[in-house]
Amino acid sequence: MISIIVPVLNEAVLIRQFLRELKKRVPEAEILVVDGTSSDQTAGSAAPLCDRVVQTTAGRARQMNAGARAAQGDVLWFLHADATVPPTAADEIARVLSDPDVAGGFFRIRIPRPSLIYRVSDCLAHYAGLLFGIRYGDHGFFCRRETFEKIGGFPEVALMEDADFFRKLRRAGKICVIPEPIAIEPRRYEQIGPGRLTLVFALMSVLYFLRAPRHWLQWIYDRACSR
Repeated sequence: MISIIVPVLNEAVLIRQFLRELKKRVPEAEILVVDGTSSDQTAGSAAPLCDRVVQTTAGRARQMNAGARAAQGDVLWFLHADATVPPTAADEIARVLSDPDVAGGFFRIRIPRPSLIYRVSDCLAHYAGLLFGIRYGDHGFFCRRETFEKIGGFPEVALMEDADFFRKLRRAGKICVIPEPIAIEPRRYEQIGPGRLTLVFALMSVLYFLRAPRHWLQWIYDRACSR
């Protein structure tokens, strides 16, 4: 069984539609929404549409680890609430994990907007990720529960916890990419500016690859998001 773990914080606007669509596309999966003590109606809105709402303090890594502990499935799949998964996603995960040498995998992503800058961002996320061996949480990581437990889950740090997790997952075995993409709503891109945010993520990826101090990355991210 696949357990889908969705960390959320103040996502009342999105969560109901997200969960309805997710249940249509992956009807047999267990869905856990992990709320980081939202100040809006996120938890109440999610409760009728998922298998369980888990409450914890805010922090994406902490929330995903809490969801993994509460999950019943032998496959863990981590999704963001602004994602739309392809209809064949569950079948593709099962196909990939039928190979015992595969530790886990991720999806390509696509931002559903026609502007060229979004195609640049899509391609940069994929090919720069291949070059530097880096992926982020919006790629929809999945892995076997035993692998997740063996590598210690997500490091509970404030930034780049997803890249840290992916680095550990790569060391655990083969990683597969599912080419049919997850569609990501470009909320942050539209708020900050698509060109600006694409460049910021590219710079952070390079610096992370070069093992720059974490506080440098935090400073860059904070400055970009302060707009």
